[in-house]
Amino acid sequence: MKKIFYIVLILILTACGSTSTEFDKNLTKWNESGVSHYRFQLVVGCFCPFSDINPLTIEVKDNQVLSMMGANGVEILDTDPLYPLLMNYATVDNLFTWTTDVLANADEVEVTYDATYGFPDNISVDYIEEAIDDEIGVRISNFEVLE
Repeated sequence: MKKIFYIVLILILTACGSTSTEFDKNLTKWNESGVSHYRFQLVVGCFCPFSDINPLTIEVKDNQVLSMMGANGVEILDTDPLYPLLMNYATVDNLFTWTTDVLANADEVEVTYDATYGFPDNISVDYIEEAIDDEIGVRISNFEVLE
């Protein structure tokens, strides 16, 4: 029985370390890329009130959001009630911060990273494994470096 416990423990620790190593490797890749001005499309999939504005087009310079436009062509301003929630995903640095949080607190997380720049480009989160309607998916596409 003890042997099984140790095997399971090693597998769990190895799995956690692998996720952390992949995260760290990609965070380093992003930080070393030197990209400071970029635009991308963001889709947030969840049981949320803003699914009708997906995809959002976001432009960022020096880690500051220059513009955030909904699919309907309307700019999302900092006075919008959804703005604080959307800011979790509005810059690559914010995405890494949010990913750190969900990796530490959610029951199930799957993350893929952009092969060129290392940012998280697809994140699927199930905060509580047995709960309904708590899942969220975040997808980054059409990433473009701007000069």
